Amino acid sequence: MARTTTSDARKKDTREKIELGGLIVKAGLRFEKRALLLGALIDLQRRLNSDGHERSRLTAIGAEVFGNEGE
Repeated sequence: MARTTTSDARKKDTREKIELGGLIVKAGLRFEKRALLLGALIDLQRRLNSDGHERSRLTAIGAEVFGNEGE
């Protein structure tokens, strides 16, 4: 039983990482250096913690892109 739980957790973790990688591709950043991507994400995390408006602004941009997928 413990093996199944571990296996399920690993599968869920792998799926989440694949989805997050897909976001990098969708954003057009597939060929950027990993250090740049990590730096950008760390900077974003810091800005989100200090500015409540930034979260709303960026969420709206992302929602618009996801909403336009069917077009």
